[in-house]
Amino acid sequence: MSALELLDELGFEACAMVLGPEGVREQRGDVDLPRPWRSVTKTLTGLASAVAVQEGRVGLDDPAGPEGSTLRHLLAHASGYFYESARTLQAPGLRRHYSNYGIDEAARHLERATGYDIDDWVREKVADPLGMSRLAWGGSPSVGAVGPVADLALLAAEVLRPTLLDPSWSRELTRVQFPELVGIMPGFGKQTPNPFALGFEVRGTKSPHWTGTHNSPGTVGHVGMRGTAFWADPAADLALVIGSAHDFCDAHREVLPRLGDAVLEAHAR
Repeated sequence: MSALELLDELGFEACAMVLGPEGVREQRGDVDLPRPWRSVTKTLTGLASAVAVQEGRVGLDDPAGPEGSTLRHLLAHASGYFYESARTLQAPGLRRHYSNYGIDEAARHLERATGYDIDDWVREKVADPLGMSRLAWGGSPSVGAVGPVADLALLAAEVLRPTLLDPSWSRELTRVQFPELVGIMPGFGKQTPNPFALGFEVRGTKSPHWTGTHNSPGTVGHVGMRGTAFWADPAADLALVIGSAHDFCDAHREVLPRLGDAVLEAHAR
């Protein structure tokens, strides 16, 4: 039995790809169908920001966002912003408040510093170099990307084997920022702690969670509320990319952890 046959248990159309360092190991379903990435878009914005930092265009500790906040706070959901507004819940660095507005504000800071529109910067610095030719970028830098799972797989492969960032900046991109912070993980409740990196979610010891129960704590990726997700597990040297034709729901919460464990059992080194 293929590990990806578990997709059938979702009860609606879905596809997936398993990647190792050498490339695609297994795939199932329509990986070329354009799909809304929603919050998976945040990983593109995070990577694009890290490229700008590496080039010296911006600094992670640049003041950005509300008083006392930095670009690092914004990308790591630690600025204190509400979910989708410029109002703040408290001072930066006190709690992990997941915020689309904060990621969008990080992109606005990037635009001011580089002189590029964020979509042009992402295209030139990330999408084109990785061959993500079918990525459509529009709307919010936190939720606006649309593209096939095959293009998302190129991003996941980049996380496994970085080409756009030097090793030190690649580590910073996926390293937990403000590791002690507690917060609400959308769809999964309060997590203590609730680790995030720069635009990427970090698995840590979160439970419940959408990745496999056997994914390593250093696993990074993101899930989108329109049913697209990916994780890259450095310990297993594997990535899993998923797309589906249904908003994130209880079926995803039940099947995706089992799918992750099945992929790890079948493919981990």
